Amino acid sequence: MTRGYVVTGTDTGIGKTVFAAGLTHAIGASYWKPIQAGLDEGSDRATVATLAALSPARLLPEAYALTTPCSPHRAAELDAVTIDPDRLALPPVDGPLVVEGAGGALVPVTRSLLFADLFARWSLPVILVARTALGTINHSLLSIEALRARGVAIHGVAFVGDAVPDSEATIVAIGGVPRLGRLPLLDPLDHAALARAFAESFDVAALAR
Repeated sequence: MTRGYVVTGTDTGIGKTVFAAGLTHAIGASYWKPIQAGLDEGSDRATVATLAALSPARLLPEAYALTTPCSPHRAAELDAVTIDPDRLALPPVDGPLVVEGAGGALVPVTRSLLFADLFARWSLPVILVARTALGTINHSLLSIEALRARGVAIHGVAFVGDAVPDSEATIVAIGGVPRLGRLPLLDPLDHAALARAFAESFDVAALAR
């Protein structure tokens, strides 16, 4: 049985890929983003390769690499590609696997399949990455409800951004989920800075179990 985590977010552009890179390095995992939508600024796989300092053997190729930076269902249509859910089964790997979704839990993969539906099929625990900025309580609680409605196990919430203690505490209390930690915004953002910040912000030993 594959072990590891699915990393999803409450929105796009919130630091999910940076967190996934930190997690992949910290627990010695392989990384897989099954669908990449948007190629002009490079792939998330390339970003993770740099930030996690991964060998090529631990970077799994995307099942689908789509041109347009939008929801995968629409990006596939624009590329005249039909997404086959059977190609999105978890790949076999040695050791743990970190799987990164696209955008949030309810982003459509096709017009009849959401990422949260895939998460339920994969049966890996999900880590929800949430920004700490205004609006995060609503987005986080909606994401938690959507995942739970599909029977998806939520390992916890990882926050990204400046500390906002009340918002963070409110989400974990009302959502009934563990707070895993908070990754600060990093400048400069490179492998060494991310590895150091991740080790300081999260219980790496617990995540690796």
